[in-house]
Amino acid sequence: MRIRYEWMGIETLVDQLQKKSETDFKKVEAKNLLEMRNRAVSSQSPSSGGTPVDKNELRQSVGVDLNNGIMGYTKDYAPHVEHGHRLKNGGYVSGQYYLQSNVNIQQPIFKQDLISKMKEG
Repeated sequence: MRIRYEWMGIETLVDQLQKKSETDFKKVEAKNLLEMRNRAVSSQSPSSGGTPVDKNELRQSVGVDLNNGIMGYTKDYAPHVEHGHRLKNGGYVSGQYYLQSNVNIQQPIFKQDLISKMKEG
C-alpha cells in the first residue's frame, strides 16, 4: 500500500522562506562588512584590524561594496603592505597582515550574528 501526500501551495512557502533567509543573510553580511570597514579606518594598529598609516592613502582607499559582499582596498600597493615585499636592494619588508587580522576579529562576530538571526525564526 502506498500513500501519497500532495502539498498545495508549498512552492509559495518555499519561495517566501528563501527570500527571508536571503534577506536575513544580506543584513548580517552588510553589518559585518561595515564593522570591518569601520575598524579598518578607526585603528592604526594592524594587529587590531586597523589599516597601517604612512600617508593615510591606504586607509582612505578602504571601501565596501554591499551589493557584491566585498570589503577591501583600492590602492595597488595594499597587497604588498599586507603580505610583504622585496626591496630593490635585495632586502625584504615583512607583511603587516592588517586585513587578515580584521577578518580574524570579525569571524566569531559574524558566526554569532548568523546564529542569532537563525534563532529569531
